[in-house]
Amino acid sequence: MIYMLCFALILIGLYGVLTRQNIIKIVIGLLVMEYGIHLFLVLQGYRHQGVPPIVDSSTEMEVFLKQSVDPLPQALVLTSIVIGLGVLALMVALSIRLHDKYGTFDIRKIKKLKG
Repeated sequence: MIYMLCFALILIGLYGVLTRQNIIKIVIGLLVMEYGIHLFLVLQGYRHQGVPPIVDSSTEMEVFLKQSVDPLPQALVLTSIVIGLGVLALMVALSIRLHDKYGTFDIRKIKKLKG
């Protein structure tokens, strides 16, 4: 069920990217899609009643391997969040530059104004 919600977030973001004419709404659609993908990746490493992946001398390896949470998707999502923040800053900067040049965020009007 939770995977369907992740898929719904991705589809809502894709719908926003493909159907909207406003650049700001397209950026928001991309962010919603990115959050859906992040949630999906974190859920891939989740285990019900999982234990942290910390090994010490008292840890039983068979139980540990069956119940430990996979930290790799969490690390990948943290990296993706940082990269996504940089991409968001670039998208906002480009949107501001387009607004300064053309005076609008509407893609249809920008297409008509190009030389």
